[in-house]
Amino acid sequence: MKVLLIEDDAAMRTTLSRSLQRLGWQVQACVDGDEGLAFWQRLSLDIVLLDLSLPGRDGLEVLKQARHSGLNTPVLILTARGTVGDRILGLNTGADDYLPKPFDLDELEARIRALVRARDRSSASEPVFQDKPANSRHEMCGISYEKESGAFYFEGQALELSPRESKMLVALFERAGQAVSKEQLLERVFAGEDIQSDAIEVVVYRLRKKLADTGLKLVTLRGLGYLLKSA
Repeated sequence: MKVLLIEDDAAMRTTLSRSLQRLGWQVQACVDGDEGLAFWQRLSLDIVLLDLSLPGRDGLEVLKQARHSGLNTPVLILTARGTVGDRILGLNTGADDYLPKPFDLDELEARIRALVRARDRSSASEPVFQDKPANSRHEMCGISYEKESGAFYFEGQALELSPRESKMLVALFERAGQAVSKEQLLERVFAGEDIQSDAIEVVVYRLRKKLADTGLKLVTLRGLGYLLKSA
Protein backbone atom coordinates (compact mmCIF):
# COMPACT_ATOMS: atom_id res chain seq x y z
CA MET A 1 0.00 0.00 0.00
CA LYS A 2 1.40 3.40 -1.01
CA VAL A 3 0.16 6.22 1.22
CA LEU A 4 0.57 9.98 0.93
CA LEU A 5 0.10 11.69 4.31
CA ILE A 6 -0.34 15.48 4.22
CA GLU A 7 -0.33 16.65 7.85
CA ASP A 8 1.33 19.73 9.37
CA ASP A 9 1.23 18.61 13.02
CA ALA A 10 4.63 17.00 13.65
CA ALA A 11 3.49 14.65 16.43
CA MET A 12 0.46 13.45 14.46
CA ARG A 13 2.55 13.05 11.30
CA THR A 14 5.18 10.97 13.10
CA THR A 15 2.63 8.77 14.89
CA LEU A 16 0.62 8.05 11.76
CA SER A 17 3.70 7.42 9.62
CA ARG A 18 5.13 4.90 12.09
CA SER A 19 1.78 3.16 12.63
CA LEU A 20 1.15 2.72 8.91
CA GLN A 21 4.72 1.65 8.23
CA ARG A 22 4.32 -1.11 10.84
CA LEU A 23 1.60 -2.52 8.56
CA GLY A 24 4.20 -2.82 5.82
CA TRP A 25 2.86 0.21 3.93
CA GLN A 26 5.01 2.81 2.19
CA VAL A 27 4.31 6.28 3.58
CA GLN A 28 5.34 9.61 2.08
CA ALA A 29 4.72 12.31 4.68
CA CYS A 30 4.39 16.02 3.80
CA VAL A 31 4.12 19.09 6.01
CA ASP A 32 2.08 21.47 3.84
CA GLY A 33 -0.31 21.62 0.92
CA ASP A 34 2.13 22.66 -1.80
CA GLU A 35 4.57 19.88 -0.94
CA GLY A 36 1.75 17.36 -0.70
CA LEU A 37 0.27 18.33 -4.07
CA ALA A 38 3.70 18.08 -5.70
CA PHE A 39 4.20 14.53 -4.40
CA TRP A 40 0.62 13.59 -5.33
CA GLN A 41 1.19 14.66 -8.93
CA ARG A 42 4.47 12.72 -9.07
CA LEU A 43 3.77 9.45 -7.27
CA SER A 44 1.63 6.40 -7.99
CA LEU A 45 -0.54 6.17 -4.85
CA ASP A 46 -3.23 3.97 -3.31
CA ILE A 47 -4.60 6.51 -0.81
CA VAL A 48 -4.14 10.13 0.27
CA LEU A 49 -4.64 11.09 3.92
CA LEU A 50 -5.31 14.81 3.93
CA ASP A 51 -5.51 17.29 6.80
CA LEU A 52 -7.62 20.38 6.09
CA SER A 53 -5.86 22.97 8.26
CA LEU A 54 -2.54 23.24 6.44
CA PRO A 55 -0.17 26.21 6.19
CA GLY A 56 -0.24 28.03 2.88
CA ARG A 57 -2.52 26.08 0.55
CA ASP A 58 -5.15 24.44 2.79
CA GLY A 59 -6.45 20.90 2.39
CA LEU A 60 -9.59 21.81 0.43
CA GLU A 61 -7.53 23.78 -2.07
CA VAL A 62 -5.12 20.85 -2.45
CA LEU A 63 -8.05 18.50 -3.04
CA LYS A 64 -9.76 20.85 -5.49
CA GLN A 65 -6.56 21.30 -7.52
CA ALA A 66 -5.85 17.56 -7.53
CA ARG A 67 -9.32 16.69 -8.81
CA HIS A 68 -9.11 19.49 -11.38
CA SER A 69 -5.84 17.94 -12.60
CA GLY A 70 -7.51 14.55 -13.04
CA LEU A 71 -5.96 12.89 -9.97
CA ASN A 72 -8.51 10.27 -8.86
CA THR A 73 -6.65 8.70 -5.93
CA PRO A 74 -9.06 7.94 -3.05
CA VAL A 75 -8.87 10.67 -0.39
CA LEU A 76 -9.57 10.28 3.31
CA ILE A 77 -9.78 13.62 5.13
CA LEU A 78 -8.35 13.72 8.65
CA THR A 79 -9.21 16.90 10.50
CA ALA A 80 -10.31 18.51 13.74
CA ARG A 81 -13.08 20.29 11.81
CA GLY A 82 -15.85 17.89 12.72
CA THR A 83 -19.07 19.75 11.91
CA VAL A 84 -21.57 18.39 9.39
CA GLY A 85 -20.98 21.46 7.22
CA ASP A 86 -17.25 20.76 7.08
CA ARG A 87 -17.85 17.11 6.21
CA ILE A 88 -20.23 18.01 3.39
CA LEU A 89 -17.82 20.65 2.09
CA GLY A 90 -14.99 18.12 2.01
CA LEU A 91 -17.12 15.49 0.25
CA ASN A 92 -18.42 18.03 -2.25
CA THR A 93 -14.86 19.03 -3.08
CA GLY A 94 -14.03 15.43 -3.99
CA ALA A 95 -13.07 13.56 -0.82
CA ASP A 96 -14.12 9.91 -0.52
CA ASP A 97 -14.37 9.69 3.26
CA TYR A 98 -13.98 11.79 6.40
CA LEU A 99 -12.50 10.92 9.80
CA PRO A 100 -12.65 13.59 12.56
CA LYS A 101 -9.76 13.89 15.01
CA PRO A 102 -9.12 12.32 17.43
CA PHE A 103 -9.63 8.88 15.91
CA ASP A 104 -8.72 5.28 16.60
CA LEU A 105 -5.83 3.90 14.53
CA ASP A 106 -7.69 0.63 13.93
CA GLU A 107 -10.63 2.57 12.48
CA LEU A 108 -8.23 4.54 10.28
CA GLU A 109 -6.74 1.31 8.94
CA ALA A 110 -10.21 -0.15 8.30
CA ARG A 111 -11.39 2.94 6.42
CA ILE A 112 -8.24 3.01 4.29
CA ARG A 113 -8.66 -0.66 3.36
CA ALA A 114 -12.36 -0.10 2.54
CA LEU A 115 -11.58 2.81 0.20
CA VAL A 116 -8.84 0.89 -1.58
CA ARG A 117 -11.07 -2.19 -1.94
CA ALA A 118 -13.82 -0.03 -3.43
CA ARG A 119 -11.31 1.51 -5.87
CA ASP A 120 -10.02 -1.94 -6.88
CA ARG A 121 -13.55 -3.30 -7.39
CA SER A 122 -14.41 -0.33 -9.55
CA SER A 123 -11.30 -0.84 -11.67
CA ALA A 124 -11.98 -4.55 -12.06
CA SER A 125 -15.65 -4.23 -13.02
CA GLU A 126 -16.36 -3.28 -16.62
CA PRO A 127 -19.66 -1.58 -17.44
CA VAL A 128 -21.78 -3.29 -20.06
CA PHE A 129 -23.18 -1.37 -23.02
CA GLN A 130 -25.34 -3.28 -25.47
CA ASP A 131 -24.58 -3.24 -29.18
CA LYS A 132 -21.40 -1.20 -28.76
CA PRO A 133 -17.83 -2.17 -29.64
CA ALA A 134 -15.70 -2.78 -26.52
CA ASN A 135 -13.29 0.13 -26.94
CA SER A 136 -15.60 2.76 -28.44
CA ARG A 137 -16.75 6.00 -26.89
CA HIS A 138 -20.38 5.82 -25.78
CA GLU A 139 -22.45 8.97 -26.10
CA MET A 140 -25.72 10.30 -24.75
CA CYS A 141 -27.13 13.83 -25.10
CA GLY A 142 -23.78 15.55 -25.53
CA ILE A 143 -21.93 13.55 -22.87
CA SER A 144 -19.59 10.75 -23.89
CA TYR A 145 -18.03 7.98 -21.85
CA GLU A 146 -14.63 6.62 -22.84
CA LYS A 147 -14.57 3.09 -21.50
CA GLU A 148 -10.83 2.57 -21.86
CA SER A 149 -9.81 5.60 -19.78
CA GLY A 150 -12.96 5.73 -17.62
CA ALA A 151 -13.36 9.45 -18.44
CA PHE A 152 -16.53 11.38 -19.24
CA TYR A 153 -16.50 14.30 -21.68
CA PHE A 154 -18.87 17.15 -22.44
CA GLU A 155 -18.28 19.19 -25.58
CA GLY A 156 -14.75 17.83 -25.80
CA GLN A 157 -13.83 18.76 -22.22
CA ALA A 158 -13.30 16.15 -19.50
CA LEU A 159 -15.87 16.32 -16.71
CA GLU A 160 -14.24 16.81 -13.30
CA LEU A 161 -15.69 13.87 -11.36
CA SER A 162 -14.59 12.25 -8.12
CA PRO A 163 -14.18 8.44 -8.18
CA ARG A 164 -17.59 7.99 -6.54
CA GLU A 165 -19.31 10.41 -8.90
CA SER A 166 -17.73 8.60 -11.84
CA LYS A 167 -18.91 5.20 -10.57
CA MET A 168 -22.42 6.53 -10.13
CA LEU A 169 -22.52 8.06 -13.61
CA VAL A 170 -21.30 4.80 -15.16
CA ALA A 171 -24.07 2.88 -13.37
CA LEU A 172 -26.68 5.38 -14.56
CA PHE A 173 -25.23 5.49 -18.09
CA GLU A 174 -25.59 1.71 -18.35
CA ARG A 175 -29.33 2.00 -17.72
CA ALA A 176 -30.06 5.41 -19.18
CA GLY A 177 -33.80 6.02 -19.35
CA GLN A 178 -34.46 3.40 -16.65
CA ALA A 179 -34.74 3.74 -12.89
CA VAL A 180 -31.74 2.57 -10.89
CA SER A 181 -32.55 1.81 -7.27
CA LYS A 182 -30.73 3.37 -4.34
CA GLU A 183 -29.60 -0.12 -3.28
CA GLN A 184 -28.03 -0.80 -6.69
CA LEU A 185 -26.20 2.52 -6.62
CA LEU A 186 -24.98 1.91 -3.06
CA GLU A 187 -23.46 -1.38 -4.17
CA ARG A 188 -21.72 0.22 -7.16
CA VAL A 189 -20.56 3.42 -5.48
CA PHE A 190 -19.77 2.19 -1.93
CA ALA A 191 -19.08 -1.50 -2.61
CA GLY A 192 -18.21 -3.30 0.62
CA GLU A 193 -18.20 -0.14 2.75
CA ASP A 194 -20.13 0.17 6.00
CA ILE A 195 -22.08 3.38 5.34
CA GLN A 196 -25.57 4.75 5.85
CA SER A 197 -27.90 4.54 2.85
CA ASP A 198 -28.35 8.33 2.92
CA ALA A 199 -24.69 8.69 1.87
CA ILE A 200 -25.77 8.07 -1.72
CA GLU A 201 -27.74 11.32 -1.64
CA VAL A 202 -24.55 13.32 -1.12
CA VAL A 203 -23.05 11.81 -4.29
CA VAL A 204 -26.32 12.37 -6.18
CA TYR A 205 -26.33 16.02 -5.09
CA ARG A 206 -22.74 16.56 -6.25
CA LEU A 207 -23.25 14.74 -9.55
CA ARG A 208 -26.49 16.59 -10.28
CA LYS A 209 -24.68 19.92 -9.89
CA LYS A 210 -21.97 18.84 -12.33
CA LEU A 211 -24.54 17.74 -14.92
CA ALA A 212 -26.58 20.94 -14.57
CA ASP A 213 -25.19 22.62 -17.71
CA THR A 214 -24.98 19.48 -19.85
CA GLY A 215 -27.53 17.59 -21.92
CA LEU A 216 -28.28 15.15 -19.11
CA LYS A 217 -30.54 15.39 -16.08
CA LEU A 218 -30.47 13.22 -12.95
CA VAL A 219 -34.01 12.73 -11.68
CA THR A 220 -35.16 11.33 -8.33
CA LEU A 221 -38.07 8.90 -8.63
CA ARG A 222 -39.63 8.53 -5.20
CA GLY A 223 -39.73 4.87 -4.19
CA LEU A 224 -37.91 3.73 -7.35
CA GLY A 225 -34.47 5.33 -7.29
CA TYR A 226 -32.77 7.59 -9.81
CA LEU A 227 -33.11 8.12 -13.55
CA LEU A 228 -30.69 9.60 -16.09
CA LYS A 229 -32.45 11.24 -19.00
CA SER A 230 -32.16 14.02 -21.57
CA ALA A 231 -32.46 17.47 -20.08
